[in-house]
Amino acid sequence: MKITSLSPHLSISNVITGLWQVADMERNGNKLDIDEAARALIPYVEAGLTTFDMADHYGSAELIAGTLHKKYVPKNQIQLLTKWVPQLGRFNKQEVREAVQTSLKRLQVEQLDLLQYHAWNYANPVWLDHLFYLQELKKEGLINELGLTNFDSAHLKMVLDSRIQVVSNQISFSLLDQRAKQTMLSLCQQYGVKVLAFGTIAGGFLSEKWLNKPEPTSTTLSTWSEMKYKRFIDQAGSWGDFQDLLQVLDDIAGGKSLDIANIASLYILEQEGVGGVIIGARPSQREHIQSNLRILENTLSEKEKQKIEATLQNLRPIAGDCGDEYRKPPFLTASGDLSHHIGQDSPLPYTTKIGKDGRIQVMSGTVWEDMAGYCRAIKQGNRIVVSGTTATHGNQVIGGKDPASQTHFIIDKIEGALQSLGSKLEDVIRTRIFIRNINDWEAVAKAHGVRFKDIRPVNTLVKAELIGEEYLVEIEAEAYLHD
Repeated sequence: MKITSLSPHLSISNVITGLWQVADMERNGNKLDIDEAARALIPYVEAGLTTFDMADHYGSAELIAGTLHKKYVPKNQIQLLTKWVPQLGRFNKQEVREAVQTSLKRLQVEQLDLLQYHAWNYANPVWLDHLFYLQELKKEGLINELGLTNFDSAHLKMVLDSRIQVVSNQISFSLLDQRAKQTMLSLCQQYGVKVLAFGTIAGGFLSEKWLNKPEPTSTTLSTWSEMKYKRFIDQAGSWGDFQDLLQVLDDIAGGKSLDIANIASLYILEQEGVGGVIIGARPSQREHIQSNLRILENTLSEKEKQKIEATLQNLRPIAGDCGDEYRKPPFLTASGDLSHHIGQDSPLPYTTKIGKDGRIQVMSGTVWEDMAGYCRAIKQGNRIVVSGTTATHGNQVIGGKDPASQTHFIIDKIEGALQSLGSKLEDVIRTRIFIRNINDWEAVAKAHGVRFKDIRPVNTLVKAELIGEEYLVEIEAEAYLHD
C-alpha cells in the first residue's frame, strides 16, 4: 500500500476517504445511524485505505469515525484527519481549547492525528491568534500535527515563515482546477509541506456517468458535490469542452482497464508535492473501494500525461489562487455563496471610535499606537489614510525574516483597517513603501503586485532606516470612497 509521511509522527494513505458527504446525507435533519455508518467503513480499512478526512461541521462524521475505532478497528491501524473551521469572530485561548476538546471527545481519542485549520478572512488577524493557540495545544500533546485547508500560497508561506509548524494544506486540485500548479506545489516542495487534494473527481462528474450525457440543470443535480463541482465546470469552460476532456480520459482508461475517475485521480496524485487525493464516500450507500485501490496500483506514462495536458489547454483557468473560492466571488460552493458556512454579519477586524469633527479612527492594538498617540487609520469624509504599517501583531513579527511575507501581512493589516471603515482594498489610490534593505526591493514589489495587480494605485518605494531591526518593510496607504 502506498503511503505518504506527513511527518516522522504521521503517515497516511495516498488515497484518503473523505466524509464530507455525511453532512449532505444528513441535511434536512436526516441523522445517520452512527453504528451502521461506522461498520460501513470497516471494508476500507481492511483493504488498506486507512485514512479518513472529516471536519467539525461534516455532520456526524467525527462521531462515525470515533465509533469506527472504538468498537471495530484498533486506533493504531487508522488515521483520522479532521478540521476546525471556526465561525467568523474572535476566540480566546479557552474557546480554541474547547473546540479541540470537542473533536477529541467526538473522535474518542486523546490526541488528534491531524487538525487542519481554515481561515475565512486574512484581513482579520484573529486567524493568526488561532494558529498560535493551536500550536500551544500541539506542544501540550492534544494535537499530533497541524495542517491548513484552503490557504493560498502567500498565506501558507507567511505561516511557515512565522514558525508555525504545519505539515499539509488541503486544497481543491483537479483537472478542472489547476491553480495549485501556479506556485503552491513548488512552495510546498520548498518547505516540505504536502498538498492534500480534494475535488479530484469533481463530485463524480469526472466519471463515465457523465460521458456523452446532456448538460444537467441546477434542478436535476441531487447532491451538494454535484452542485459544487458543476460551478467549477462552468468556470472552466463549456459542457462541450468538458465532454472533450471526458473522452480523452476515457480513451486512456480503456487502454489500462481503469475508469475515468482513476485517471483523473492518478494525474493529480502523481504531481510533485501531492501527498494524497481525497475521494468521498457515502457510508452505507456507495463505496468505491476496488476502484480506489486501482489508483494505488497504476501509473500514467509521460505520453498519457501530455495527452491530458493538451486537452486542458482548451479549458479556462480557475481564477485566483487556492482557496479564493471561499473568500471572494465567484463562490464555488454548493450554494454559490457562503450561506452554508458563515453568517451574514462579519465582525470588524479592528475596533473603531469617533474622533474629533466626526472622524472615525481605527485602532489595531499595537503598543506603538498608545505610546506615540496615533491610530492605524482615519476616515474623514470620503478619504481614508492609513499609518505607516509594519508586520507587528501583538508581540509577534509576522512573516519572520522574509520580506515578501512581511509585505503580505502588512497589506492584510491595511485591508483590515479599510474593512473596519466600510472600505476595501480596491479603494486604495496610493501606497508608499519603505524598505530596510535595498536588495529586498524585488520581493517586496512582487508581493505588492500580487495584491494590487488589478487595482494599480500610484506608488512610491524607497530605502529607509526603519525603527526596529526586525522590521524589513513599512507601508502606508490612502484610499478614497466613491459615492
